[in-house]
Amino acid sequence: MQWLKKGLIFKAENENEYLRSHAANPFAVKLSNDIFRVYFSGRNLENKSSVGYFDFDIIKTLTVNVASNPLVIFGSEQSFYKDGISIGNLYENNGRKYFLFMGWNIPTNAHWRGDIGQLELIDFDKMQVTSETPFMGTSEEDPISLSYPFVMFVEDTYKMWYGSTINWTSENGEMIHVIKYATSKNGIDWQKKGVCIPYKLGVAQAFSRPTVILLNDVYHMWYSYRSGDGTKYRIGYSYSFDGETWIARNDKAGITVSDNLDENNMVCYPHVIIHEEQLYMFYNGNDYGKNGVLMASMPIKDFINSFNSIVNNLK
Repeated sequence: MQWLKKGLIFKAENENEYLRSHAANPFAVKLSNDIFRVYFSGRNLENKSSVGYFDFDIIKTLTVNVASNPLVIFGSEQSFYKDGISIGNLYENNGRKYFLFMGWNIPTNAHWRGDIGQLELIDFDKMQVTSETPFMGTSEEDPISLSYPFVMFVEDTYKMWYGSTINWTSENGEMIHVIKYATSKNGIDWQKKGVCIPYKLGVAQAFSRPTVILLNDVYHMWYSYRSGDGTKYRIGYSYSFDGETWIARNDKAGITVSDNLDENNMVCYPHVIIHEEQLYMFYNGNDYGKNGVLMASMPIKDFINSFNSIVNNLK
């Protein structure tokens, strides 16, 4: 599979003090026809992240509106998200729209950590944190730190894929941060199933920001990962027939760094959507999206043909 890159579609430059740099973790939501609202996490001069957005015509490849103010900002010094909000994805529960997010906490003289919080989205242009306590915090299964959740409702079950730290430093000095799986019948009480994406030290061991689509009864996931050899984030790919057991084919992600100065040493934080027989990937480049948001596309028929080839070659 091969993605066709469209380049930088949104440049992170805003006079608002909360959105001075970065447009990380882009997440696109359809507003009407070909117009999508792309939410992102921007930063202030202290690198604390808040949520902004821009509206984008996906066919004309044109930004049509940019929010001048953030929808929601990082929390107070006592909150679990005092150092930033990094958004996951949008889902519905009982007719209400929610984003889960990674809340950043960077204590003085201690390692940073993350917890998962919840935002309610109201009329697409209002956000509010639903609770000052984490939606999902550390536990016996996840004792260290959590990150970027992605939630999908399939038939009668909520499925969540999220990041969890196993160790801050491994034998090669890189953290071990994996993608785990959980399910819920009500979207509130979760049964954790453990690690779902295979990882290997020195190959792929630090994962972040999964994005999942369900196409022809197959789950497809893209994510950021680091190998531990000093290489910055790359985008990887895995597939699954049940959402729990995955086959990693990072070599088949179909997208990597390029000569473009916006993405010549890093690609990360993908979000993949389906629109008009095309797959679109919104993603970030160098320095975790400091310059803005990039986009790539692929015809669905080409993706399906490539996937079938991958599966058939394993038989």
